[in-house]
Amino acid sequence: MASQVNGVDLRVSIGTLSLKNPVMTASGTFGYAREFMPYVNLHRLGAVVVKGISLEPRSGNPPPRIVETSAGMLNAIGLENVGVERFISDKMASLQGIPVPVFVNILGDTLDEYKEIAARLAGVQGVAGIEVNISCPNVKKGGVAFGTVPEMAAAVTSAVKAESTVPVVVKLSPNVTDISAIARSVEDAGADAVSLINTLIGMAIDSRSRRPRLANVIGGLSGPAIKPVALRMVYQVAQAVSIPVIGIGGIETAEDVVEFMLAGATAVQIGTANFVNPRASEDAVEGLAHYVAEQKLGSVRELIGGLILP
Repeated sequence: MASQVNGVDLRVSIGTLSLKNPVMTASGTFGYAREFMPYVNLHRLGAVVVKGISLEPRSGNPPPRIVETSAGMLNAIGLENVGVERFISDKMASLQGIPVPVFVNILGDTLDEYKEIAARLAGVQGVAGIEVNISCPNVKKGGVAFGTVPEMAAAVTSAVKAESTVPVVVKLSPNVTDISAIARSVEDAGADAVSLINTLIGMAIDSRSRRPRLANVIGGLSGPAIKPVALRMVYQVAQAVSIPVIGIGGIETAEDVVEFMLAGATAVQIGTANFVNPRASEDAVEGLAHYVAEQKLGSVRELIGGLILP
C-alpha cells in the first residue's frame, strides 16, 4: 500500500523512520500482530506495536484480569509474554515479512534488564523501532515506577539508546504530577519520540459479592474514559518537547485521530478499540484520508499542532 490513500498524502516521520500514515496499533491490544491478520489488512497501517516483551517469560496475573467498565475496560494482565529469546526466534521470525514497521515494546524491573533486552534486539531483522514501557516498578528502588521520576526515566532511555540501532520511543505514564517534566527528561536522554498515555490506575468492585472484580484488585483503565486526559497530556507534552509525540488513549475513529494530531501528535496508537472492532485501525486510516481530502489539505502533516485556540 502506497503512502497515499485516494491520492491523499498521509506520511509522517518518527525519528529516522517514515510511516505511510500516522495510525499505529497499541502494545498489549494487538498481540504479536499475526493474530489480527485474518481481520485487518496490515498493509494499510502506519506501524504495529507488539505486546510488551521482558527479558524472561512472564505468566502474568491470575484471572479474572479484564473487566469491562461503562466507558472502556480495566486490565491487570500482568505483562504476560514469551520473553525476548522466544520472541526473537518465534514471534519476530514470523513477522519479518509483514509490510509495515514493527515496534517492539520492552519492559523490565531493573535498568540492566532494559539494557539487555535492547542489546538482544539490536540488529534483529524486522525490528523497526523500540517502544520503552517505563510504567514498570524498579525493584531496586522499592517498586517506584521508572516513569514517575525524571532521573530514572532518563536513565532507562539512555541505557536503551546506547544499545539500539533503531528509533527509540518512550511510553509515558499518566500517573504522575507533571508528565511534561518526564517527557523533557527522556528527550534530553536521547529519545527519538514519546508515546502517551499509558493506562490510568483504577479498580472495580462487585457490590453483590463485595469483592474486587480483578484478582489483582487494581488495574489499568483504558478506552473512551481516558481520552480527555490523554488529549490534555498530549497537548501539554507537545508544547514541552521538540521530538514527535504519539498519542494514545480512547482513540477509535478518524475523528479521534484528527483531534490528537491537532493537539500536537505526529502519530497515534489505537488500543482498546481493537477489542470492539478488530478493523478499527484500518477504518481510521480510511476515514483520515477522507478528512484530509475534504479539508483540502496538502498532507496530513498540516494537522500536527494545528489547534486553533480561543
